[in-house]
Amino acid sequence: MVFNKKFIFVGISGATCVSLGALGAHALKNKLSSGLITIDQLNGFDTAVKYQMYHTLAMFLIIIIQTKFEAKLFKWAYFLFLWGIILFSGSLYFLCTRNLFNADWLKVLGPITPIGGVLFVAGWLCFAFVGLKNKLI
Repeated sequence: MVFNKKFIFVGISGATCVSLGALGAHALKNKLSSGLITIDQLNGFDTAVKYQMYHTLAMFLIIIIQTKFEAKLFKWAYFLFLWGIILFSGSLYFLCTRNLFNADWLKVLGPITPIGGVLFVAGWLCFAFVGLKNKLI
C-alpha cells in the first residue's frame, strides 16, 4: 500500500504546482501594481513552484525506477524530496505572499527555506549513490 500512497502525494503535489503556478502568473502578478507583492516576491513564488514541480517529477521517477532497483537510498531520496518540497517551497509560498495577508510575522520562516534546499541536495546525492552502487555511472 505504500506504493499507492506515494502516487497519491505525487498527484496532489503536481496538481498543487499547476494551481499555484496559475495563481502566481495571474492573481499575484496583478498585485504588483498595488505594492502588495514585489517583483522579488513574485520571482520567489515562481521559484517555489518550479522546485516543487522538479522534485514532484523526481519523486515520480523514483517510484517507477524503484521497481527495478530495490534500494533504501531511493526511499531516502523520496522522503528527502518530500520534506524539501514542504520546507523549501512551502516556506517560500508563505514568505512571498505574507503582505497579502498582513502577516509580516511569517518572516520567521526565512531560515526554513535553506533547510529545504539542503534536503533537496541530499535527495539528489542519494539518487547518485544508487547509481554508483549499481554501477549505473
